[in-house]
Amino acid sequence: MKTDYEIKEDVLSELAWQPNIDETKIGVIVENGVVTLSGVVDSYTKKLAAEKAAKGVKGVKAVALDIEVKYGTDYKKTDKEIAKAVVNALSWDISVPKDKVSVKVEDGWVYLSGELKWFYQKDAAKKAVQNLLGVKGVVNSIQIKQAVEPTQIKERISKAFERSANVLAKNVTVSVDGHTVTLRGTVNSIAEKDEAQKAAYFAPGVYEVKNELKVQYQHEYA
Repeated sequence: MKTDYEIKEDVLSELAWQPNIDETKIGVIVENGVVTLSGVVDSYTKKLAAEKAAKGVKGVKAVALDIEVKYGTDYKKTDKEIAKAVVNALSWDISVPKDKVSVKVEDGWVYLSGELKWFYQKDAAKKAVQNLLGVKGVVNSIQIKQAVEPTQIKERISKAFERSANVLAKNVTVSVDGHTVTLRGTVNSIAEKDEAQKAAYFAPGVYEVKNELKVQYQHEYA
């Protein structure tokens, strides 16, 4: 198993490898496999890129973000300007139903709310606005609501895991309570954990997924 020091060195190397990230602006702390990223970047896109880079490093169990986004004066936007850009971006995205998402902007932070039928629509709404100039962060509080009652949720999710090349189905257990799904067990990476949650959300009738999967890397042998 990797030591915290080895993980930190790998995270720093991965950040340095990314062409759009200035690794000198980001601090890295590792404790028991949990990585905390801190510092200041000049766009939300770079903050997300740093998170993705850290999650991709082997041995990382979780990533905590303490990175602040500060735009330069030449690129600073008012909340009104950001809100207008957000509304326009949502209207142009064919995956997001018209007039179903409410938008609030406060100090550069975008808050999305409302009700949609599918997780991919909720995800598309966030992706449509997170790269807009002036955005410091996105809080996606959109709820998933469907007219149909949940049927065979557990079976459908389990079969989806079995089909997936990115989820080791035998290590994941699925429990269902109404429209809420809870995932338990172990996975080999944060990417696998995220993929399992995404797959669960695609099942009809699922409103919420509680992801209690633990990242447990396999031992390596020489």
